[in-house]
Amino acid sequence: MKVAAIIGSVRKESYNLNLARHMQKRYAGRLDIDIVTLNEVEMYNQDIEAVPPTGAQSVIDKVKQADAVLWVTPEYNGSISGVLHNTIDWLSRGEKVLVGKPSMIAGASMGLLGTVKAQMHLRDILFAPGVNSPLLPGNEVYVGVAHEKFNAQGELTHEPTIAFLDQVVNNFIEWHGRHSKGFN
Repeated sequence: MKVAAIIGSVRKESYNLNLARHMQKRYAGRLDIDIVTLNEVEMYNQDIEAVPPTGAQSVIDKVKQADAVLWVTPEYNGSISGVLHNTIDWLSRGEKVLVGKPSMIAGASMGLLGTVKAQMHLRDILFAPGVNSPLLPGNEVYVGVAHEKFNAQGELTHEPTIAFLDQVVNNFIEWHGRHSKGFN
């Protein structure tokens, strides 16, 4: 299954980027994860949505070609990052490439609750008209206290978190397989 992993942080070594890298490496035999960074995505502008600029079009194309989307979100002020929201604006307009595209959400932060508030907001956004991306229910990945779960090289080393991710990824693959014909 080809998965576009959209990283909601533009920080060079963000915990969320490292989480996506961990998943890309660990599940390489089962998921083809393409890490999609948002550093080059231009600000959404309805005046140019019919012909998106290069950065936005690149993300649109990657999501269009994927079988599913993995959203890896930080939490900024209790919500998703501006760059992530901007990208969703591009993805939900024009071709509306998210409609019917199955999604999974994960996130890491140094706080105790991980990215629980950001993920709640992201879920609301993904259910909005024009987005309408189905989500695997009951498999939230909130990596809290991330600074204690990743080593200095950015590798996820916390075994209970790794075991939980294994379970969630298994659930996602099974859910996608059962419902893939009904997503679009």
